[in-house]
Amino acid sequence: MALGKKIGIDLGTANILIAIRGQGVVLREPAVVALSQRFNDVVAVGEDARAMMGRAPDGISIVRPMRDGVIADYIVVEAMLRYFLGRVTGRLNLVRPEVMISAPAGVNTVEQRAVRDAAEQAGARRPAQLIPEPLAAAIGAGLPVATPRGNLVVDIGGGRTEAAVISMYGMVVWDSARVAGNRFDDAIQTYVKRRHNLIIGERTAEDLKIAIGSALPVEDSLRTQVRGRDQVSGMPRTITITSNEIATALQEPLAGVVGVIRSVLEKMPPELSADVIDRGVVLTGGGALLRNVDRLLTEETGIPCHIADHPMDCVAEGASIALEYIDVIRRSLPSDEGMLAGAIE
Repeated sequence: MALGKKIGIDLGTANILIAIRGQGVVLREPAVVALSQRFNDVVAVGEDARAMMGRAPDGISIVRPMRDGVIADYIVVEAMLRYFLGRVTGRLNLVRPEVMISAPAGVNTVEQRAVRDAAEQAGARRPAQLIPEPLAAAIGAGLPVATPRGNLVVDIGGGRTEAAVISMYGMVVWDSARVAGNRFDDAIQTYVKRRHNLIIGERTAEDLKIAIGSALPVEDSLRTQVRGRDQVSGMPRTITITSNEIATALQEPLAGVVGVIRSVLEKMPPELSADVIDRGVVLTGGGALLRNVDRLLTEETGIPCHIADHPMDCVAEGASIALEYIDVIRRSLPSDEGMLAGAIE
């Protein structure tokens, strides 16, 4: 692999994706780390660690070092980044790669510094660059962000949903809420426990969401079997659950997603409102893969919503592409944002 790569990283709450400029996404792994409590070292990272969720012995803890899009455990994030960067660049890479990392819009300077420092300690060239997630998503989705016209992008990730109107490489208005994929999983667990007296794990809820999840009830409802522990007897039990039940379970968190979009629509300048009505809303992130979520959001907002091609890859690919436009993007950020390294170095 050639030296001096331009790398974009989507450092998400649920997953980490790494894209190399010109090659697209080359790594997609869960943002999960297994730690040995006795020796305080890393046992497994990514998919290997996720496979241990709910199955590991007491001596091994399974952690998600990212919470709501920001670092919850700096040391573990650094170890995770070092491992994944080593996989995509090679162990004997003499020239550190240029790295652009996505971060939630509005994160404070301390949180930005933590992400940047973790990437640099993991092997990124100094200074590591940061880009607001909605802007990276818009670039990765192929929206004409360089033009003075409004592009509304909604990124439904694992830890939070972010919506922003992008124009001339900058965010004109934006809003976010800590309601996204993880909250969907929590809602499914709660529903199954309340409705069926069955306790299921986090991973089972996520698999259920992917297999039959829907944002709206449908006529031809999908169904699948789910196994868990009976809340009354404590014994293992299997039930059948339908996609319409999942739609019922997801009503509350999806209302939060709608609220984020409405907030942005209400704050938009009138000129950009016309652009958004003409072009519609583009959905990115893993949450955009939920069945019928585009139909639900179209019904609730009155504006056509479209799912981007490869919605999970948009942020990582956009971050790798954005390295070509650092100076232009920096001009579009407010002076106190400090999102790109050069703005505060």
